[in-house]
Amino acid sequence: IERSEDRLKVLLKLIKAKNVSSLLNACDAGREGELIFRYIASYAKTTKPIERLWLQSMTPASIREGFAQLRSNNDMLPLADAAICRSEADWLVGINATRAMTAFNSKSGGFHLTTVGRVQTPTLAILVEREEKIKKFVARDYFEVRATFECKAGEYQGRWFDEKFVREKKADDGDLRAERLWDRKRADAIRAKCEGKTGIVEEESKPSSQQSPLLYDLTSLQRDANARFGFSAKTTLSIAQALYEKHKVLTYPRTDSRALPEDYLGTVRKTLDSLRDLAGYSVPAEKILTNDWVRPNKRIFNNAKISDHFAIIPTGIEPKHLTEAEAKVYDLVTKRFLSVFFPAAEFLITTRITRIENEPFKSEGKIMVNAGWLQIYGKEAETDDTPALVPVGAQEKPRATDIHVDALQTKPPARYTEATLLSAMEGAGKLVEDEDLRDAMRAKGLGTPATRATIIEGLIYERYVLRLGRELQPTAKAFSLITLLRGLEVAELSSPELTGEWEYKLAQIEQGKLSRDKFMREIATMVRHVVKRTKEHESDTVPGDFSTLS
Repeated sequence: IERSEDRLKVLLKLIKAKNVSSLLNACDAGREGELIFRYIASYAKTTKPIERLWLQSMTPASIREGFAQLRSNNDMLPLADAAICRSEADWLVGINATRAMTAFNSKSGGFHLTTVGRVQTPTLAILVEREEKIKKFVARDYFEVRATFECKAGEYQGRWFDEKFVREKKADDGDLRAERLWDRKRADAIRAKCEGKTGIVEEESKPSSQQSPLLYDLTSLQRDANARFGFSAKTTLSIAQALYEKHKVLTYPRTDSRALPEDYLGTVRKTLDSLRDLAGYSVPAEKILTNDWVRPNKRIFNNAKISDHFAIIPTGIEPKHLTEAEAKVYDLVTKRFLSVFFPAAEFLITTRITRIENEPFKSEGKIMVNAGWLQIYGKEAETDDTPALVPVGAQEKPRATDIHVDALQTKPPARYTEATLLSAMEGAGKLVEDEDLRDAMRAKGLGTPATRATIIEGLIYERYVLRLGRELQPTAKAFSLITLLRGLEVAELSSPELTGEWEYKLAQIEQGKLSRDKFMREIATMVRHVVKRTKEHESDTVPGDFSTLS
């Protein structure tokens, strides 16, 4: 509280001032914004009347409308209860579970701090489970048959595939592919059978379109900045915050929304008008305005997709004196902002099957017909285009001039990078089996956009995770903690189900269907269960490959 003590003192002075008759809560329109206000009001011990200003758009018209429709304090009490429950429950679970696990790991001497948290520990479990799969992985040999076909117009490549292949939905079939052969003799037989012979061609071309990605929220921005530039989630957040606070060139970055308010069309046009004067953005900005592409579109302008804040976009203020890293993040956001108003990119995708002795070889080509939004990125966005195929005449029979067998091996799953871990945290609800809990987590995931970077940095600081280049590798300490939680049968602490259950019940509190007292009693019961299970075991009685931390 030291850093914000001066501001808190100013607020307390104003709240207690005799000429202030009532308070207006204008904090962020969401659970955490409500929590901040309630804590300050409680600290001030104020009994003055409270009203709530609820804003999801910052246009002058929306602000005037918000003031004309202030919400009563009573209407906001369920949201306040849910906010306080989330805060207190996180604290109770975190401090008690951390003390219990630390005490357990320190029984044989020394002090072995073992931190546990509702978001931190399931995130760690995601990393540990992936590392377990990597350690257990055994490479398998497989073979692919590739051919070069010659026709009048030139040459093209094809790969043999099994037309009857159907992927069964089993946990252990991840290595199966239509183009993979597991028997070298069969691969050699196909090569010998087809080499030097002519084939019959079947070809199908169909149009395809690709829309631009949605506007950035913080997590998607962190993901792209990590994948493109190697920036950590923490670095990207601090850069985006500087671009917002110091340079004023981006909107508020700590958002989980990828849409804009429905009344923002005028603001967007003004921003585009400003971008017409900036090198690198002037041509696409001019094109959008000239063609009148800023129109009502639920994919871009959608109040239902906005929570506390809207998507990150440029403000229209000219960026000056940016560092190289700041310029990179600003460029990501501005190009994404421009791209959402452009038409979809259009392609012609050709699939060709060359059949020799009833053995099929597949070739694929992709031709860009209309660049659409991809023109904003120039060559940056064309890297995954497959080459166009040379044409084959109607009655022509291409000859297989060269067929070779590639001997390959299956690869273990990749370690998480910050980009892929952020995606896993955001989509953690998919790991929850209960449908109601999964629905409750759909909009949340593990952590919030503002806290995910801190969670990852915390795991590294506590030596649960090592950052190796761009990869994140869990340490022996991480394995010991997850094994301990499984062995003590308190796996809820390492599972996203706990967050799903909380979000489901917090939503019920917000709707007035569950009382704050009942929720907190359930939290207390869970905490007692965790502590009790920890007390009942010694390190040598914990099931699993557990070793005391050193």
